[in-house]
Amino acid sequence: MKECVIVDGVRTANTRAHAEKGWFRNVRPETLLVACYKALFERNPQVDPEEVEAVLCGCANITGMQNDIGRLAWLAGGFPESVASNTITQQCPSGMSAFEHAARAIMCGEGDIFVASGVEDMQKVPMAMNMDFPPALFQKYNPAEIPMGATAEKVAKAYKISRVDQETMAFWSNKKAFEATKAGKFAGEIVPVQGEKEDGTPFMVTEDQWIRGDISMEKMATMNPAFDMAGTVTAATSSPLTAGAAALLLMERSKADKLGLSYHLKYVHGAFGGYDPTLMGMTPVPASRKLLARTGLGVKDIDVWEINEAFASQSLACLRELGIAQNAPFENVNVWGGALALGHPLGQSGARLIVTLNSIMKTDYKDATYGVATLCGAFGNGNAALFKNVNK
Repeated sequence: MKECVIVDGVRTANTRAHAEKGWFRNVRPETLLVACYKALFERNPQVDPEEVEAVLCGCANITGMQNDIGRLAWLAGGFPESVASNTITQQCPSGMSAFEHAARAIMCGEGDIFVASGVEDMQKVPMAMNMDFPPALFQKYNPAEIPMGATAEKVAKAYKISRVDQETMAFWSNKKAFEATKAGKFAGEIVPVQGEKEDGTPFMVTEDQWIRGDISMEKMATMNPAFDMAGTVTAATSSPLTAGAAALLLMERSKADKLGLSYHLKYVHGAFGGYDPTLMGMTPVPASRKLLARTGLGVKDIDVWEINEAFASQSLACLRELGIAQNAPFENVNVWGGALALGHPLGQSGARLIVTLNSIMKTDYKDATYGVATLCGAFGNGNAALFKNVNK
């Protein structure tokens, strides 16, 4: 079996998916993807785009501007027609699924160089746009419990996640993201893209828009529940509607060595996890358990965790169920903040988690051996991926 290494990973900043206030409100999603693709080749001039075997792109809602965006963005960017593509959906884990399929192809000898990416613009292609649910689905599941907010409330009740604990997680997510941003930790992964301030002034977007450096526990306590007036989930403890893209350059290890490229992490294993769609936020649990069981590792063997914070209730419930942590602040989980602060552009997030995990393990945790990225997805899809420091 060949080895697959991460040569590079980049992303755009994540911005509000808002028609008036979003910094990328007049930027199309393929433009964000193209910026990431171009950055990969500019940063790694040894790699000829013609030599890429295929581009795999994750996207949750493949319709409208995002219809087969994996192929159309590549062509719109002026990249070689000879390079194949595949647009993949697994809802929120789509970007991670794209990465894993590319990594497995390399390990099986089906190509030496792949690009894996993820993208979502939740303003221009809203959640569930053009979706038509199978009527038979609702013979088994209550349609009122399928929407994301409803699942977050159901998880909070089922796993006894208090509002205070959710708000504490949101506080630390924003605090860590703010500190990481100000320290320039994301600078190595964020590709500048021109956007617009709220007043229409053009500027280069180099920081995530959602981060709240002044977040207050007292202010969060006054907020009304967002989905159930008798519930505990608020806007502050929910990931916001976001736009963003991410891309990674994957390579067979000996090919990277031949080209003189550096790398820090190699892909080890990935696992999907399925679960009750009305408790979709818990899917990182079966995915991560399957991943660890198959690799003979335990929770304590993992040095760094990146778990997507779709909602504070579900991510906290997953961390507790897996035995990773009880409450924020966490020592080795989302060390530069999570989606409650950074945003969650659905199909992009799985790829973004890997980009950020790679950045963290190359810098703050450069002596760490293992890292895991995991996230839940709509309708009960989950995913988890394991990475290892090549020097360990």
